[in-house]
Amino acid sequence: MASGQEAASAPTNLTLPLSARQASDFELLANGGFAPLRGFMGSDDWASVCEKMRLASGEIWSIPITLPTDLEASVGDVVDLSAPNGKALGRLTVEEVFERDVDKEAELVYLTTDGEHPGVAAIRREGSRCLAGPIEADALPDHDEAFMRRYLTPSESKQAFADRGWKRIVAFQTRNPIHRAHEYLTKAALEVSDGLFLHPLIGETKEGDIPADVRMRCYEVLMDSYYHPERVILGVNPAKMHYAGPREAVLHAIIRRNYGCTHFIVGRDHAGVGEYYGTYDAQRIFDDIDIGELGIEPLFFEHTFWCQECEGMASGKTCPHSQESHLFLSGTKVREMLSRGETPPHEFTREEVAEILIDAYRKESATDGR
Repeated sequence: MASGQEAASAPTNLTLPLSARQASDFELLANGGFAPLRGFMGSDDWASVCEKMRLASGEIWSIPITLPTDLEASVGDVVDLSAPNGKALGRLTVEEVFERDVDKEAELVYLTTDGEHPGVAAIRREGSRCLAGPIEADALPDHDEAFMRRYLTPSESKQAFADRGWKRIVAFQTRNPIHRAHEYLTKAALEVSDGLFLHPLIGETKEGDIPADVRMRCYEVLMDSYYHPERVILGVNPAKMHYAGPREAVLHAIIRRNYGCTHFIVGRDHAGVGEYYGTYDAQRIFDDIDIGELGIEPLFFEHTFWCQECEGMASGKTCPHSQESHLFLSGTKVREMLSRGETPPHEFTREEVAEILIDAYRKESATDGR
């Protein structure tokens, strides 16, 4: 980051209100979640990340972190940055103004140029002209109290792990409400770890995804009754979703490394959307990565389900029975049931979680009907 003395002495009359997506990036740059990045990427880093999945300096990095804007700024300018609600956050010292090739980024990072892909649509809306340079943070974006009571910076989570004597910490994240399959794989990972860091994403997601505050309530109700309080910490990840599948799985691992975790759960179709990525592409991408260099070890899990014959959660690795014995509900089917006020089967989700989701759907329907 730029030093406070340099930022204070530089003249500035430029201001840039950040979008919600940009504010998420600013927050992770500021709190250390995006280490070793010190600011928004320039053209060399952008090109190297797109083409080689590495920063220009050589470190592994999988998705460009840029600041697209049409603000007229030049090299040497200091731009005051604010959150979408107007809160002053800090400043950017402009080191470069460049044009990114949005279609190239889409093809290499998202593996598609289809404008229906939510990540591709987002970078096209943002545009190609970018400001690059280090940031200095005076404050972080505001979050609702439901998130702030669980908020930990990377330095705080590392201290929390150390205070508990944890050496082997496994992280889990999802943009979806937690259900029995998630509970099963987090507990399986916890069996071979000292502690579990539940770290749901609370940044911007696509239309139709369950809101972050609803997802947090689902985590908390499970924390109250089904996780050992001395072995699990629930935090929040302020990142936005890119829906970049394999590339995003790597970025999510890097973020959790920076939060002090030693292992990261990667399930089926991690950060995927639609039919753009293969079921296990987000796991296979790590085959070409030096895990020692990455600094965090991925834990791979197959698709899990409830087996009536096993009378419990299982996967293709552990269950010998036919699909007729497996309970599987698609996300679409579950959403349809919830919208009708129907509770999904106990084997799919805890009743406490289903009640939260049904209530959320009921309130959404009431709002839409106004």
